[in-house]
Amino acid sequence: MVLFFSVSLLGCKSTADNLPWKENLDEALRTAQLENKTVLVNFTGSDWCIWCKRLNEEVFSKPEFAEYAEKNLVLVKIDFPRDKEQTQETKYYNQQLAAQFKIEGYPTIVLLRKDGSNLGVTGYMEGGAANYVQHLQSFK
Repeated sequence: MVLFFSVSLLGCKSTADNLPWKENLDEALRTAQLENKTVLVNFTGSDWCIWCKRLNEEVFSKPEFAEYAEKNLVLVKIDFPRDKEQTQETKYYNQQLAAQFKIEGYPTIVLLRKDGSNLGVTGYMEGGAANYVQHLQSFK
């Protein structure tokens, strides 16, 4: 039984890795219109920003967030890594979006209505996934 449990853990990826994060806002907005969902845009420094990593570990990797996201959100990740390679096109696109939304720090979470209008801006907050979902619901 211990061996089975150990093997099971080795085969598991975090829920955050399994979430359907898009990298294109226009595509996300089209999906949001079709599915009548809110767009959550995560501006992150995934490989260097400690608060981004905590948001990922404490919220995005949890089943409570995944369940809420599946029913209510189209997820977009706009990443500004330091060590991970990105194409020049991706870097330029991400910089343009950061300028458009006036991003000054990471993580910044921008919530958009399905028509692209701004619903609100937030970031990391303590309290775990259930608390964060409740926080996101307050933007409706």
